[in-house]
Amino acid sequence: MTSAIPRLKLAVLACMDARISVSRLLGLREGDAHVIRNAGGAVTEDAIRSLTVSQHLLGTREIVLIHHQDCGMRRFTDTDFTRRLESSTGVRPGWAAEAFTDPAQDVRQCIARLRASPFLRHTETVRGYVLDERTGTLDEVLG
Repeated sequence: MTSAIPRLKLAVLACMDARISVSRLLGLREGDAHVIRNAGGAVTEDAIRSLTVSQHLLGTREIVLIHHQDCGMRRFTDTDFTRRLESSTGVRPGWAAEAFTDPAQDVRQCIARLRASPFLRHTETVRGYVLDERTGTLDEVLG
């Protein structure tokens, strides 16, 4: 059985898109890294919460972000989504969907959010990538 402490001291925040295999993309084995996934790979309060636990309690020191070109989060706006939810449920969500149009720009924004968090100890080693699903290449985005 592997340890709960990631062997590579790595935490990955990636889009939840079912077509993306984070382990395959990064060549990871079980026990190598924490993998956190959500819609768009957004740096939300909950993502920061998970990364904070990962760093403070489980020793990770590096964060990798993975977004992708054909992301569903590019197909709507936060305003439209909020209106749709409020119309169908009668309740306005207290969170933003974090939709975006440019995945590279969104990665830069996410890197900035991570570096600004007072809760994360190790932000000097945050790296971000955009996956091109057609070619399978990961392009690094400089923050």
